[in-house]
Amino acid sequence: MNGKVKIGLMGLGTVGTGIVRLVESFQEDLYKQTDSSIEVSKILVQNPDKERDVFVHPDKITTNPDDLIYDEEIEVLIEVMGGIEPARTYILQAFEQGKHVVTANKDLLAAHGDELLRKAAEKGCDLFYEASVAGGVPILRTLVQGFSSDRITKIMGIVNGTTNYILTKMSQEGLPFEQVLQEAQDLGYAEADPTSDVEGLDAARKMAILATLGFHVGVQWDDVSCRGISEVTQEDIQYGKQLGYTMKLIGIAKRDDDCVEVSVEPTFVENSHPIANVNDVFNAVYVYGEAVGETMFYGPGAGELPTATAVLSDLVAVVKNIRLGINGREMSFPYHEKRLKSPDQVFAKYFIRLIVQDESGVLAKITQLMAENEISLEKVLQEPHGKGEAELILVTHSTSKASIEKFLQLVREFNIVKELKSCYRVEGGE
Repeated sequence: MNGKVKIGLMGLGTVGTGIVRLVESFQEDLYKQTDSSIEVSKILVQNPDKERDVFVHPDKITTNPDDLIYDEEIEVLIEVMGGIEPARTYILQAFEQGKHVVTANKDLLAAHGDELLRKAAEKGCDLFYEASVAGGVPILRTLVQGFSSDRITKIMGIVNGTTNYILTKMSQEGLPFEQVLQEAQDLGYAEADPTSDVEGLDAARKMAILATLGFHVGVQWDDVSCRGISEVTQEDIQYGKQLGYTMKLIGIAKRDDDCVEVSVEPTFVENSHPIANVNDVFNAVYVYGEAVGETMFYGPGAGELPTATAVLSDLVAVVKNIRLGINGREMSFPYHEKRLKSPDQVFAKYFIRLIVQDESGVLAKITQLMAENEISLEKVLQEPHGKGEAELILVTHSTSKASIEKFLQLVREFNIVKELKSCYRVEGGE
C-alpha cells in the first residue's frame, strides 16, 4: 500500500453525488483517520452525458463495470446503484478480484446478505453496509460491536422516513392519506410509485437486516410479516389520540426462547414512549439488551449527505483494515437456527375499532366473545355513529396474534357488528 487508496464508485445518483462531495471536502480528515489519501478514480454510470450537481472529470466516468471490477489499482468498490441485479453479480465479481465492498443496498442485503458475507470472508474481503438501514443513524455497527457482549431481545423502530413524514402530517394537521402522499411526492420524499414505502416493503427489508445482525439468525425479508399505511384513516388517528396513542409505521423484531418474530405494521405507540415523538422524515431504532436495558438511536434516515456519511464511515473502516491487514475478519454471520414464531407465540396489545348496533347488551356480548378467546380488555371507548349505531373502540391486554385473528373472524360474522373498521398493534407503556 502506497498511502493512496483508489475507489471505484458504482452509481452517481443522489447518494453517489454525496459521496463524491464528501471525499473531496474531507480529504484532510480522511487522511488523518486512515493515514491514506482517498481518490474516487472510476465512476460507473448509465448515462455519461447526464447533467449532474457535482463536477467529475470525464476521464473518470465509464459505462463499463469491468473498468472498476478488473482495475488492479482499485481496492474498494462502493455500490450505490440499488436493485438486486446486476449489483449482486458485480459485487461477487469484485470479491473474486480481492476487492472490498461498501454498499447502501438494502434490497440486496435483505435477499442475499448471507451469500455475499460468506463470499467476502472466503476471499478475505470486507463487506460493510451501514447505510442500508437507517441512513445517517449508525445502527448496524452498533449492533455488531456495541452489543457484542450483550444479548438483544427486541429491536423496535421507525426505519422509513417517507411513511413517518406522512403519518406525522396526518396526525398533526388532520390531513387525509392521499393528500399527504401527494405532498410527499412533490417534495421528493416519496417516489412516483410509492408502493415500496407506503406498503411497508422498504421497512421490511431493513428489519430483516436488523434482525439478522441483532439475533444472529438468517432472517430473509419475506420472513417479515408486512402491512403498510395506505388503509390508515384520519378517524383511526383521532381515536388513537383520545386514548393516548400516536400512529407510527413500526418495525419490530423480537426474540423469546430462541424463536423470533419480525413484523412491520402501522402501530399505535403510547405517547410516553420516545418513539412516539420521532416525527417527519427522521428514523429511530430502539434496542433492548438483557444487560444494558433500553437504548435508542435517532437521526436522519435518508438523503444525500446523511447516507453518504454512513458510506464514508464504512470506507474509513475498510481502509483502516487494509492498513492493519485484517480485512475479512469482521463478518457477522448468522449462527443460530432460524425458528420463526407461530401466531400463537406472538403476543401484543391491540386496538380494535367496530361499528355496532347501539343497544343494551352489545358490549357485554362482545366482551363475552373476547373472553371465550382468552382476550381481556384494557380500555373501551364508545362514540355515536349515525342512527341506531355506535362506534366501539377496544384496546386489549397483551394477547396472542392467533387469538386476535380468530376473534376478528368471529366478529365479522356477529350480527350485532355492522363493520370491522380497523385493527392495529399497540406498543409502549409496558
